[in-house]
Amino acid sequence: MARLRAPDGCPWDREQTFDTIRKYTLEEAYEVFDAIERRDFPHLAEELGDLLLQVLFYAEMAANEGHFTITDVLDELNRKLVRRHPHVFGEEASRAAGNAAAVDANVEGSASAVLRNWEEIKVAEKAAKPTQETSRLDGVQRAMPALAEAAKLGSKAAKAGFDWPTWRELLPKVAEETAELEAEAASGDPACKAAVEAELGDLLFTVVNLGRHLGVDAEMALRGCNRRFRERFREMELASARPLEELKPEELEALWSEAKRKLANGEVR
Repeated sequence: MARLRAPDGCPWDREQTFDTIRKYTLEEAYEVFDAIERRDFPHLAEELGDLLLQVLFYAEMAANEGHFTITDVLDELNRKLVRRHPHVFGEEASRAAGNAAAVDANVEGSASAVLRNWEEIKVAEKAAKPTQETSRLDGVQRAMPALAEAAKLGSKAAKAGFDWPTWRELLPKVAEETAELEAEAASGDPACKAAVEAELGDLLFTVVNLGRHLGVDAEMALRGCNRRFRERFREMELASARPLEELKPEELEALWSEAKRKLANGEVR
């Protein structure tokens, strides 16, 4: 990467900035997700390399501008791992790496105890850093997929007692938000587009938090739904003797229902 960014290196790589590269980082992360879901391990090795390239790219650009180097990145990571794992590296090493939290390093093989300590150490780290945050929600980064952000916002608010008691109480809220969306969309007025978008956002936010209460990650649930839609739609295309565009709505619905049945029963081509 240093060679590519050198004066006599690659013109394209030399032109890139933090802003131009960031969209590729998100793409590469999703390609890693895809390879994992398909259990395509040879492809996963390649995609992990592409994701690692993003880290190297950022570090080299930062080094060029005098901010930090790849060594700083790795040092920060190593210190964090030691700091947040006193049960592995020892309490003394954890403190030397910056742990200011009083946690019980004897987790007795409990993953939940590890996570509890991790969060306490993380809170102590945050308290030690100067901050301009005015709300506890400021700690939820905007730089993440919207579904993940919604889940984290709901989780943060829940810690302050602002939440639905159980998932069952969320079902009427889903119906309420659906009705509000329907009311805005029914007008058909182009001027209402912003209101329709807002109501759709409210509905999505509520559904994401329903998933949180059910212990379901909304992003993973939607990705699974997308995969199933692909499979069913592909089966529709294979099963139809004519292009789908030429079929009537009831014929399309019949194909869809049959595709769902076949896939559910393992009757795929």
